[in-house]
Amino acid sequence: MNLFTIPVPSPSSFWTTIHPGGAFNVACSFAALWALVKVLRMLRWRMKTTQLLGPPRTSLVYGVSRDLAISQDSAAMYEHWATEYGVVYMIPSVLGQTTVVLCDPRAIAHFYAREIRTYVQTPLSLALLESSVGKALIWSHGETHRRQRKALTPAFSNAAIRKLTSVFYDSAYKAKGQWDNVIESSKDDDAVIEVQNWMNHISLDTVGIAGFSHDFGALDGKPASVTEVFDTFGSNQKASAVNEVFILLASVFPIILNIPSKRQNLFKKLSVTMGQISNELLIRSRREKDVNIGERGQENSIIGLLIKSEGQDTEFHMSEEEVISQMKLLLLAGYETTSISLTWALIELSRHPDVQTRLREELLAFGPDPTYDQLKANLPYLDAIVHEILRLHPPVPEITRLAAADDVIPLSEPVRPASGDMTDSISVAKGTLITVSIAAINRSSIIWGPDAKEFKPDRWLTEDGIGGKAKEVQGHRHLLTFIDGPRTCLGKDFAIMEFKAVLSVLVKNFVFEMRDGPDTPVEVARGVLPRPRVVGEDGTGVPLRIRRYE
Repeated sequence: MNLFTIPVPSPSSFWTTIHPGGAFNVACSFAALWALVKVLRMLRWRMKTTQLLGPPRTSLVYGVSRDLAISQDSAAMYEHWATEYGVVYMIPSVLGQTTVVLCDPRAIAHFYAREIRTYVQTPLSLALLESSVGKALIWSHGETHRRQRKALTPAFSNAAIRKLTSVFYDSAYKAKGQWDNVIESSKDDDAVIEVQNWMNHISLDTVGIAGFSHDFGALDGKPASVTEVFDTFGSNQKASAVNEVFILLASVFPIILNIPSKRQNLFKKLSVTMGQISNELLIRSRREKDVNIGERGQENSIIGLLIKSEGQDTEFHMSEEEVISQMKLLLLAGYETTSISLTWALIELSRHPDVQTRLREELLAFGPDPTYDQLKANLPYLDAIVHEILRLHPPVPEITRLAAADDVIPLSEPVRPASGDMTDSISVAKGTLITVSIAAINRSSIIWGPDAKEFKPDRWLTEDGIGGKAKEVQGHRHLLTFIDGPRTCLGKDFAIMEFKAVLSVLVKNFVFEMRDGPDTPVEVARGVLPRPRVVGEDGTGVPLRIRRYE
């Protein structure tokens, strides 16, 4: 018999054959196969993963995930569990999932060192990132991540940021001029100003000019479509709470993100808006490059490097889609993170007038606006305040990754797993979810000492201010705020220099107070990233009483 002449039934005849009763049997077979695969994976996971102690689930559906999502201080929850169950533990998550939480410096260093290959973005993170910024640096992994990062690295070198310092000052002085006008037009010698909105404008105009040679004009009052979309996030906290549940379920079934919701529509609108802006800037910059209008040295600017990477013969070639994605990411990161840090800095300085006065004295004694090198090395109290803000209020409070392969994670101190036998390492199987609470590590009393929750810049000024346990944390200045390893924030130095320059101008020229007194309660509002908000204010309002320093 000729094997090549065996008749093969068409799909339509196949379904005709099994319809109607057969279709049900086929569906049941697929369901049984899916269930078997799930059971086998679960058995393998239990065999390959060290079973750790941890808190009991508070919800059959959400485990403890919803408690963490709605908490005003999830870091305190993580820290409490670490005290109770050890430096690594398991928490029950959505629909029976389990997450391993790392609170041990050595384990975290191991985790970050392997982040682009062994520990990768979760399907939910990938879907959210792709829907908002596309396949940018933060989305990519492996060789793609290495290529994209190397293409962008020259734009964030010390030499490149040194040239951008004047841009940071320009934005700060624009805000100063506007605040002078507001105070002058008030009946008193001061005015109540909602500072978070102004910090947003400073950050947007700065990243526009520094990154893309484009002035959004936000500080001049020009309407910017991107700020309107950003500001919509967090404006309806009731809707945000509903979205928390939506995102929790999507962590198991990412396809849920395709269901229209208010937050998903906002992410799509944000993506479209940033995409339109990025495309317009890219077209303009290409045109200027072609007619040699761009300034000399423009090839090492962010936009210059992105255009250069489009060349087919370049070592780190990026497609037009990748280039647009990088621009969207830089807009998002530049707008969100630094503005949040600046807002927290003004809040803490308003709560601690003695610290504010001491900083102003250092800045006034120094004299004119410091240069890039002076900002880095010659203003120790400014540096201490900036890093204390970054420690207490990291813009990204936690990260979760998925193990793409089996691994053994070493520990700096032994833990007692569910088996009862002490161990100084844990095994994790492929498919395991791993969480690091950046805020919990940054504020841990065990790591940073009994005053870890206090705003205390002086800890950065003395030899013994940072204890031995904190020195075990690998990261910029022993902080996890900028991540660590191959995914260390590429814009770290850009962000710190902008933070220092803007804060120095504002504190030299103004005195800040909480509108309703130093004990005014501040909470965390849900936006693209968590943002501070004075309790009782709409959206993400942070009104401060501001007067000129004279």
